[in-house]
Amino acid sequence: MSPPARRSIRKTASVRGTGLHTGAAAEATFLPAPAGQGVVFRRTDLPGRPEVRARLTEVQAVERRTAIGRGETTIHTIEHLLAAVAAHEIDDLTIELSGPELPILDGSVQPYYEALARADPGDVGGEPVVLAVQAPFTVTEGDASYVVAPAPALRLTVTIEWPHPLIGRQVGTYEVTPDAFARELAPARTFGFAHEVAALKAKGLIKGASGANAIVLDEHGLANGGQLRWPDEFVRHKAADIVGDLALTGARIRAHVIATRPSHGGNVALARALSRTAQRLGAPAMDIGRIMDWLPHRYPFLLVDRIVEIEGNKRIVGIKNVTINEPFFQGHFPGHPIMPGMLIIEAMAQVGGMLLMSHFEGQNVEDKVMYFMSLDNVKFRRPVVPGDQIRFELEMLSFRGKTCKMKGVGYVEGQVVAEAEMMAMVVDK
Repeated sequence: MSPPARRSIRKTASVRGTGLHTGAAAEATFLPAPAGQGVVFRRTDLPGRPEVRARLTEVQAVERRTAIGRGETTIHTIEHLLAAVAAHEIDDLTIELSGPELPILDGSVQPYYEALARADPGDVGGEPVVLAVQAPFTVTEGDASYVVAPAPALRLTVTIEWPHPLIGRQVGTYEVTPDAFARELAPARTFGFAHEVAALKAKGLIKGASGANAIVLDEHGLANGGQLRWPDEFVRHKAADIVGDLALTGARIRAHVIATRPSHGGNVALARALSRTAQRLGAPAMDIGRIMDWLPHRYPFLLVDRIVEIEGNKRIVGIKNVTINEPFFQGHFPGHPIMPGMLIIEAMAQVGGMLLMSHFEGQNVEDKVMYFMSLDNVKFRRPVVPGDQIRFELEMLSFRGKTCKMKGVGYVEGQVVAEAEMMAMVVDK
């Protein structure tokens, strides 16, 4: 059986309406995208039509919605569309948006799911990225808590609790497949409480809310004579929100997520933990051959095995597999082998070097070499031992001419092992 291919859409489709929080009218148009692009928003209402990737690094706000981008490029309430994207297993998509917020429509994922279905999802080639959980772990963020366990596909068990006669304690378990999602989760609408309206409006939120796009609850039941689609519509909507927020990993998730009192902030924390803890399957962004094309290091000083993510010239993620055969273990505590701290930083710096050299892609890099100028705020949090896999995440803080400043963090099984800030420059050999 051949592995699944990445998916996009074959036709265009669009929806239009009002944003729940900004109250701004906008049209969202869904366009086919090439394999490997990922999900990208394009703000057609702004000069230069800036683009924002649907990734965790772009998360800007998590209060009552998930927003990505920075400043005027911020895009609010992306979770309903991303839930539909994930349910259709769409990996590559361009969304042209004519305003600061995706339309809320009827308050559910269903209009987005149906629009993408009309756009004819299909294979575009290449390998999808998969995050497969290998061992159980937990995540807590505020009142939200999650237990994550291995599973062959995404499965959700969600518990919510509110002291309201129509909610109380609700529990639901859902298999996230296209058909099951469409049937059990997509029609569930967002909800809120009448007594919160004034406080939320004072924060600049829910400017576009109405009984037509949300379930509104007063102290006794449904306000304005509304009607539920299921008695447990509330927990179903919370499950759909989890699917949408997890799409910010840029991967298909294989895990059983047991969520209690989930929130957007908790879902994003869960997504970050999955990115750093789960096994990443699929083609690397750069294999060892590409790394050796860009870096002059060779055995025993080439300390990067592969690059798994690269976001333009802003962020990069690389992997170092630590084995007992590393030459430094022969002399560094042979009876209790620990990877030397400065070699951890060297491996981090090499990943950062790949990010810096990416600024010169398309040029001849064979005559260029990278030198590090300074290290600051270096911290070692826990030992690295044989059998560990270090995930290095580096972010470009500034770049001027041929000099840059980066911040790096190394993780083993989601736990920080080292961090540092570094300055480097590219010079001609």
